[in-house]
This record gives sequence, structure tokens and C-alpha cells, in this order.
Amino acid sequence: MVVTNDLKRAICSLFDVYSDENGVQRVVTPLEYPGSNDQIVVRVRPLGPGKGYEIDENGEAAFYAGLNGGDVESDAISRWAEELIAHSPVRFKDDETISAFAGNERLIAPYIFRVAEAAQQLHAIATARADRQASDFKDRVKQIVQEIALNAHLECKTDVELPIAGGLKADHVLGTTKPLIVIAATSPTRLLEAEVIYMQYRAENKAGYVLAVAENQNTVGKKQYERAAYYTSKAVIFHPDAFGKLLSSELIAGSLH
Repeated sequence: MVVTNDLKRAICSLFDVYSDENGVQRVVTPLEYPGSNDQIVVRVRPLGPGKGYEIDENGEAAFYAGLNGGDVESDAISRWAEELIAHSPVRFKDDETISAFAGNERLIAPYIFRVAEAAQQLHAIATARADRQASDFKDRVKQIVQEIALNAHLECKTDVELPIAGGLKADHVLGTTKPLIVIAATSPTRLLEAEVIYMQYRAENKAGYVLAVAENQNTVGKKQYERAAYYTSKAVIFHPDAFGKLLSSELIAGSLH
């Protein structure tokens, strides 16, 4: 019980809540936009007695994406927004605001999380680069993945657009029944894309194992790397021997087919 109470206090302390004008509650979450120290802020707006609440991020996800050279009017964002309607209470509105409607107070807390999650997804998809510069790190990952696939007689595809909203791509897809989706995380944004892919696969109940591999913690950020362990099937730092053994062990465990 002591641990539970301490944990509750620790989690709650990560969120700051402020009262703004007109009854608006401004929630500063511990989640950040990738590649920056800008925390995601969610606002809870009462719509009047008995009319519920609007929960939104005030258009800041699109704003920060634009500052980082992102495109919130791309086809990828349009597809993501359409899928969002099908699998979430959250909407990406014409005014480039991410919002959700809560008909009663018990929905406010979970919807704060859903809006913050969607804000990160929007930023990741909008700032994704279709053409990523080749690197020795990515070449080494590719070589090991292809060797494992060849030895295991598995189908292996490279630079694959995944069947989810947003048009995100995997560096490699290994196997077919429960494919291994390999993301070579060369930046914090690319690591966040791996998290978005994982969450989309879960939301749509698609079979897949999302493995994010980073060259080192410096390239993706220590905090982002630690977070990725909870929002991917597995996140690892690249070591050639260990990476090959990891893929082989997943085959033995039956995770890949």
C-alpha cells in the first residue's frame, strides 16, 4: 500500500495543472515534442453547465511541427487524421487543433492522455523525412537483418511503407505472419516514429513486433530512448553480435514467422 501511494504521488507530480481564464484548466504534461524541451500542454475547456468539456492542445503540435520544417497538410497527415477518427475519440480539426469531447468529468483524465499522445504522433508524422540519408549504421543493421532472414528462410523487405495511418515506413520487415518491423533510429524523431508505429499496430490489432535499434543514446536522446522501451516491442542500442543474437532468439521464441 505504501508503494502504491508513493507511486501515485510520484506520477501525479509529473503533471502541473493551472487555472486560466473562463474556467480553463491548463495541464503541463511530462511528454515532450521530439528534439526539444517543449512539453506538451493540454487544455480542458468547460462548454457550459451540462454541456461537457473540450480537451485540446491549442494547435501547438502543428505549430512546433512547422517550426521544425514539418508539413501538416501532407497526404500522410490526412491519412493519419482519417484513421484517428476510426480508432480514437480524438480529432484533428480544420484549424489544426487536436481535440476530444468529454461528455462527463470521468473522461477528462484519459482524454488528456489521448490528446497528448496524438500530439506526439502528429509531430512525428509531419516532420518525417521520406528520404533519409544513408549511414554506415543503417548499412550494418541492414546486413545483419538480411543475413538472419536468409539463414532462417524468411521473407525480408526493405524501406517498406506500413499498412497504417500516416504512411510511416519501416527500414526492414522480416517475416509475414507476425512480422518483425525494424526501425533504425538515427534521430529522436525516427525513434518516436517507431513508437507511433507500435501504438498504431496495437490500436488496429495488427500482428507485428516493433524493434527500434539506435546507434547510441546520444543520437536519440537518453530520455527518449528510455521512454521507447515502453512504447515499442523492444528498443536496443546497436551492437552487431548482440543484435544478431536478439533476432535469432526471437526466431527461436517463435515471435517471428
